[in-house]
Amino acid sequence: MRYMSSVVGLASLCMALNVYAGAEGHGKEVHWGYEGEHGPAHWAEMKAEFKQCDAGLEQSPVDLGDATKGDLAKIEFSYQPSAVKVLNNGHTVQVNYSGDSSIKIGAQVYKLVQFHFHSPSENTVKKKPFDMELHLVHKNDKGELAVVGVFMQGGTANQTLEPVWANIPKEINKEATLTAQINVAELLPAKRSFYHFKGSLTTPPCSEGVQWFVMKEPTTVSAEQVKSFVAAVGNNARPVQALNQRSVVASE
Repeated sequence: MRYMSSVVGLASLCMALNVYAGAEGHGKEVHWGYEGEHGPAHWAEMKAEFKQCDAGLEQSPVDLGDATKGDLAKIEFSYQPSAVKVLNNGHTVQVNYSGDSSIKIGAQVYKLVQFHFHSPSENTVKKKPFDMELHLVHKNDKGELAVVGVFMQGGTANQTLEPVWANIPKEINKEATLTAQINVAELLPAKRSFYHFKGSLTTPPCSEGVQWFVMKEPTTVSAEQVKSFVAAVGNNARPVQALNQRSVVASE
């Protein structure tokens, strides 16, 4: 069983999770984005807390094409339907999840906090992006983060996402509460083999120490769903980062 341990301060990761949830987003003291002078190439210049976006050596996303097979612990998914709130934070469409949904990896349990989307995908396989990527963000009782990534490629519409897409707020940083519950388990592929690497948040402050688990098998999303997402928030993929001394391990 091979996993890379991380020691990250609770305060640092709690702040990072808040930023990942959009608290540092549109309308705040720093406006970062994905194009021009506000784009990824300039994130580290915008604020001292963003310095890892440039100086970090374990940044995400990455290309997964050169993964080596390894003996990885199975991800035990324990996802339950939940009432959700949909947020357009100006950078992504984020769905805040409640309840006790979680994943267990070895002895570590991470509770599902929220999930959100990127188009095109941020992680790639042999330099090929997918149409979208779902990020399921989890936190353990130490404040450490684990992200499960799911590639989404063009095909049939994702029915589970229809109520989310129908309730994307037009106003930035406003939440919409769905009347029906969402079962996040329906967003996972049938096969649960995955890639694993140690990385970072893909948005400022780009905090490291995040455990990444990216499903090998993609799910589907329709062209109309991709178009609606991009119309709401724009293209929002950070470029692939160097692996440096890291390795990507693929489950058997």
